Amino acid sequence: MSGLIGKKIGMTSIFDENGKNIPCTVIEAGPCVITQVRTNEVDGYEALQLGFDDKTEKHTTKAALGHFKKAGTDAKKKVVEFKHFETEYKLGDVLTVDVFTEGEFVDVQGVSKGKGFQGVVKRHGFGGVGQATHGQHNRLRAPGSVGASSYPSRVFKGMRMAGRTGGENVTVQNLKVLKVVADKNLLVIKGAIPGHKNSYVIIQK
Repeated sequence: MSGLIGKKIGMTSIFDENGKNIPCTVIEAGPCVITQVRTNEVDGYEALQLGFDDKTEKHTTKAALGHFKKAGTDAKKKVVEFKHFETEYKLGDVLTVDVFTEGEFVDVQGVSKGKGFQGVVKRHGFGGVGQATHGQHNRLRAPGSVGASSYPSRVFKGMRMAGRTGGENVTVQNLKVLKVVADKNLLVIKGAIPGHKNSYVIIQK
């Protein structure tokens, strides 16, 4: 699945030809530099390693600096591998937002917003008093029973309980590309994608 690394700019909305208001997300996609070419002979699989967003040498290890120097580029903050590129590229080539076309569908992967330690109502959608399920007769947002007593005398793994929420890899599939703004490296896709503003995302097609 060929693709690019990008940065989430934010959300907006546009009107289609029928006058319908469509919510969409703006992504700064690329330019990405090919920092390594994986081959079957050397690595056992074929892939392209792309680097995105410049990083200062001060905050880069010597090993990473040497790695980027081979590609003839500056140090990069985000590095991701992509498989199944249809076109052949070589080390140091630059991929831009032109790899996408308007009207096609893409998958976008990002890290969801971290929400800290949350209870079962916010984390798992439990109902509470007066709602559908898992409510307590005198406590609005308590989780309720988590297991029987004498048997099995333990709480089963995977029990839905309070805990840290968000901050997980999330992929949203089949999002339509509405616009490709090549001169500004912008991609406008339909719908929402995971992550906060300026967070890195991976766009695949």
